[in-house]
Amino acid sequence: MRAWKAGFILLGAVLLGGLAFAWWEWAHPGLPDGIAAANGRLEAEQVQVATKFAGRVDSVLVEEGDIVKAGTVVARMDARDVRAQFQEAEAQQLGAENQEGEAEAALAARQADRVLAGQELVRIQRLHKNGYASTQLLDQALAKMDAAEAGFKAAQATLRQTIAGVDAARATVDRVQSMLDDSTLVAPRDGRVQYKLIQSGEVVGAGTAVVTLLDLTDIYMTIFLPAHDAGALEIGGEARIVLDPIPQFVIPAKVTFVAADAQFTPKTVETDEEREKLMFRVKLMLPELLKTYETRVKTGVRGIGYVRTKRDVAWPENLKVKLPPAASDDAGR
Repeated sequence: MRAWKAGFILLGAVLLGGLAFAWWEWAHPGLPDGIAAANGRLEAEQVQVATKFAGRVDSVLVEEGDIVKAGTVVARMDARDVRAQFQEAEAQQLGAENQEGEAEAALAARQADRVLAGQELVRIQRLHKNGYASTQLLDQALAKMDAAEAGFKAAQATLRQTIAGVDAARATVDRVQSMLDDSTLVAPRDGRVQYKLIQSGEVVGAGTAVVTLLDLTDIYMTIFLPAHDAGALEIGGEARIVLDPIPQFVIPAKVTFVAADAQFTPKTVETDEEREKLMFRVKLMLPELLKTYETRVKTGVRGIGYVRTKRDVAWPENLKVKLPPAASDDAGR
């Protein structure tokens, strides 16, 4: 009887083991030849929104986790000194423009004097030729003409100088206006606030990062593949991503980068076996459809990236694209 019981127990264990193995094979089917997989995690390009000039931060207008659009104001610097400089520069520009107007009027007057002196000289020359005007009178007319010409050239030089002054004043206004504009920090692109690094009222130096944004249009997964798989990839080829928190969904991706150099290199690569240990970094870019799920995207989430090493291999059923419902769909349910 004991032998029979032991046999039944052994048979039951074998059956349970077989069922468990069959279930595992069904739930985790093997990959067909031509498809490779590797672990990875989601990453995103970070954008630092930093100050251009040193000063006091007047206010930070965003919080960590906020979604912002390009051009959204994220912080403002205390710009009272810059505004005072701007008003001073505008006053200097107005004064330079007034001087330019006066110089133009003076030039017009000198032009009129020159025309009048030229006409008088012509009359005196005609009279002198016919013997009705003395040489002294002609000399006086010539001297008057020379003086009028000199006055006209001096007025021209003064006008050029005032125009240069106006240009310099306008350049100062533009420079201070640029400083005033730079005192307002805006998001350079769409993204989500990852870190709020500075609080309102803090004094910071030039180039200090105030906010760190995650560029939600540049989300990718980095995986590492052996040389024989990495070498077979094509840039732009299809890929799939399955994330650990949501394994029921399959996200489409594209191969956008394959490293030219191996990331892990053994001491020697003289044999085929050693060459297979070379691992190359591969970047899988997620598509623009992530904008639909921007509130759900989190960097650092781990998962598995799948790539095709043979273009004609079809994706198995468990790697067909299956996306989670959009946020609006969730709200409607």
